[in-house]
Amino acid sequence: MSGTSLDGVDAALLRTDGETIAAFGASEYRAYSDDERGRIAQALGQWHDGADVAQAAETVETVHAALLSRMMTTEPDQKPVLIGFHGQTLAHDPDNQRTHQTGDGALLAEILQCPVVWDFRSADVQLGGQGAPLAPFFHFACAKYLSLDAPTVFLNLGGVGNVTYVDPSHNKPQTEGALLAFDTGPANAPINDLMQSRLNKSYDRDGGLAAQGTADAQVVEKFLNQAYFHKMPPKSLDRDDFAQLSHHVADLADADAAATLSECCAAAVARAMEHMPKKPTRILVCGGGRRNAHIMGSLQALTGLQIDDIDDHGLDGDMLEAQAFAYLAVRVARGLPTSCPSTTGVGANVGGGTVSHP
Repeated sequence: MSGTSLDGVDAALLRTDGETIAAFGASEYRAYSDDERGRIAQALGQWHDGADVAQAAETVETVHAALLSRMMTTEPDQKPVLIGFHGQTLAHDPDNQRTHQTGDGALLAEILQCPVVWDFRSADVQLGGQGAPLAPFFHFACAKYLSLDAPTVFLNLGGVGNVTYVDPSHNKPQTEGALLAFDTGPANAPINDLMQSRLNKSYDRDGGLAAQGTADAQVVEKFLNQAYFHKMPPKSLDRDDFAQLSHHVADLADADAAATLSECCAAAVARAMEHMPKKPTRILVCGGGRRNAHIMGSLQALTGLQIDDIDDHGLDGDMLEAQAFAYLAVRVARGLPTSCPSTTGVGANVGGGTVSHP
């Protein structure tokens, strides 16, 4: 998994039949170098014929192949029989039935000599869905794995935030009432961009800079008044759909700007709670944002709900997205749905994805 925060690639092994989780295996992370991140960032917003796409695709493919090859060598007793390759999202425009995740899964299948499932989002988008988020079916399996018995929200804070409401009283994820999922708003991406442009740092470690500042209430209010927050879910975002946020904090001091962007992230999640079918018992937070103590504190204050780092429940919040696409790969191979009306707004249950064999 290579996400919108452009930090690097996560790879995780999972034993599953595409319905239940049998066991979690080894995982590894490979950070992008500054040059690699720059080549990918250069292509953000571009479609398949974009001038910088080929270079970005080669970077994504090379890094994934290197990481997966190393895992397959160092974990020979857990050698995968199937690989789920998400690719790198460069552009996402579901309203016009298009989405672009660069990287050739067929090429990886040849290099790694292992079947690869890829292009997970296109079928959903072509059938009128948002194509995102796609982790909800896996979140449902995680809720079952954890033996949860009450409505729970899984919150992923990557470059963009997304939530999955899970009612584990249902038996299958596609059952009406079992899931509701959508993107909440920008999460780490604007903060990371701020840190990179102003301080030449990739992120705000532990929310330390934001904690020194004061959020600009007018910017946050203006942010929450945008049309996206008045749309009913399911709904999804592109990484740069809120690019104007950077302009709104341009005149603020570094700490105040970081505090404002962090408050926007938390406030968007709090607004998302208004759409939940039933009041959840807790929010389980995964993704890099869970390590931001300032955001976690703001989530608690704004939602009034119990906010838990998902690691405290025995799962790996850094690897959940990678594990999700391993899980979805098996579902695709077995012909099971990977999205449904309540997760992406698609008209019917859809099993997206292409399977490429070496």
